[in-house]
Amino acid sequence: MTTSPAAPLLARYRADGSLHHGLLAGGRLRRLSAAPWAGGVPTGAEDDVAAVEWLPPCEPSKIVCVGLNYVEHAMESLTVTPDHREVPPEPLLFLKPPSAALGHGGAIRYPAGVTRMDPEGELALVIGRQATHVSEADALAHVAGVTCFNDVSARNYQKSDGQWARAKGFDTFAPFGPVIALGLSPLDLALELRVNGEMRQRARTSAMHFGPAFLVHHISRIMTLEPGDVIATGTPAGIAPIVPGDLVEVEIEGVGVLANRVVDGRA
Repeated sequence: MTTSPAAPLLARYRADGSLHHGLLAGGRLRRLSAAPWAGGVPTGAEDDVAAVEWLPPCEPSKIVCVGLNYVEHAMESLTVTPDHREVPPEPLLFLKPPSAALGHGGAIRYPAGVTRMDPEGELALVIGRQATHVSEADALAHVAGVTCFNDVSARNYQKSDGQWARAKGFDTFAPFGPVIALGLSPLDLALELRVNGEMRQRARTSAMHFGPAFLVHHISRIMTLEPGDVIATGTPAGIAPIVPGDLVEVEIEGVGVLANRVVDGRA
């Protein structure tokens, strides 16, 4: 990947009742025939961003998440996962199902039974080439770009279950987007999460304990990463609960703002 202050921005969206991929430019989406990693080329058609429904910008076969990857967040997580008292010696991995994916502007549902729900702002890597047993030196050549990710978490289930499938896997618990910044280096980007306009989390991705290249290398030794798969690289300190009505925004330098409203899903 190469650093670019103005990386091409890839969206996936619905317009005129059909699904499309497109490159964002000047308030317009220039349609592609498919995702770039699937050989997509410009079709010549365009759509106004004001008239489309934003979808998750890719369709992952799996969403691989990394826990406790910023030192300060590992320390504050003692109240949720008291067995973890420091950054793990190897990346702490868990999965979110593709059914949890949610696009920009979609509603995060607060499920029945949840007593505390937190957002977690993260940088996500989107795989562009199949990766299996790749070296750390070659790892980022398999990444198509980066996007904003919100690792929504049900803290009461995270604490009670031990395993995190329920706490992390509800429908709508994996918002990401709004676009993929193609070719943008993930190594030192500003990351911020806001709730109702108030900043809660702020960090640079260079503060990760395990960096993006190592994560791709490490995960590819465990499971084959396919084009469109997503790796959420961990969240910095600043976790706190959200409630129905809240607006959650994740902003990453060079990508833009992922915004989602919380709605009551307990009925």
